[in-house]
Amino acid sequence: MFTGIIQSKGSVKDLHVSEKGIILEINSNSLDLSDCSIGDSIAVNGVCLTVTKLKVNSFISDVSQETLNCTTFSELKKGQNVNLEKSLRLNQGIDGHIVSGHIDGVGELISLRKEGVSNRLKIKVKNDLTKYIAKKGAICINGVSLTVNEVKNNIFDVNIIPHTWSETTFDDLTENSMVNIEIDIIARHIEQLISHRSSE
Repeated sequence: MFTGIIQSKGSVKDLHVSEKGIILEINSNSLDLSDCSIGDSIAVNGVCLTVTKLKVNSFISDVSQETLNCTTFSELKKGQNVNLEKSLRLNQGIDGHIVSGHIDGVGELISLRKEGVSNRLKIKVKNDLTKYIAKKGAICINGVSLTVNEVKNNIFDVNIIPHTWSETTFDDLTENSMVNIEIDIIARHIEQLISHRSSE
């Protein structure tokens, strides 16, 4: 479980492609790995990965073909910057919102413009995700917990404040960039409860 509060920007140190997926090595940069162990979870651009090997300043994870199909990871390149967050500890507070690290779909950045000191992003998603996205509700984009400003059809927009912009990989994005989207997990559970009750 994660919070959507990015702890460090890392980068792709190496990746090896196979028929089963990829083996990914991530430079941790300023992320402290001293309290991490094999089997721990680290979110990379919002995707929950299991640490299979630890090095001094990097970690290695296996990425399945299913994950490649559902995320932007199929487009990852060596040297690319990524957002990093270690899994939530019981003694931590939740400053963002509850994030599972399970990506629901990929969105397309269709507009990026300055709005005061912030940056306003418009993102297009597949129609089947729009019912989970609500004005002033929570959403996770590339692992970052954000608040939805507006929703119209299958397009929603968010504002990125300067601190978040500088501490994450948002400044690497351009129009037409693809991003990982995780909807609010509470919305998923509410839908499941309602649909189950309706079937009864």
